[in-house]
Amino acid sequence: MRIAVVHGPNLNLLGVREPDVYGTATLDDVNRALESLASELGVEVECFQSNCEGAILDFLADVRDRAGGVLINPAGLGHTSVALLDGLLAIARPFVEVHLSNPAARESFRRRSLLTPAAVGVVAGFGVDSYLSGLRCLHNHLCRLRAPGS
Repeated sequence: MRIAVVHGPNLNLLGVREPDVYGTATLDDVNRALESLASELGVEVECFQSNCEGAILDFLADVRDRAGGVLINPAGLGHTSVALLDGLLAIARPFVEVHLSNPAARESFRRRSLLTPAAVGVVAGFGVDSYLSGLRCLHNHLCRLRAPGS
């Protein structure tokens, strides 16, 4: 089983960008933690980050045939991008939305995600643990989908 991990705009700056909001872990730290947990779960993760919406859409289309699901931190695109939502719907793979911070506790424009209604679930506000919990939950969801009689 392979799970695609998408990190949206500005997540390449983790560790230096607003550490009081996003923590001090770098994107490499997040990816290493995901790879370690994936190994424990017996799955592969394919991590991708871009500041460009089109590159993320291209990645989603490309990964469709090799990933059973998507773990995505859409960053600011979650609030604005119908194209990102359409790209996720087009590949027809379950996805879990994750956020390091809790958008509901921040500025009003961050409280609405276009992706959330289509997501299997959302994990937010726990820093790197949001990603790890999201990966566990998506893995469990995909296992239930594969189970006979489900």
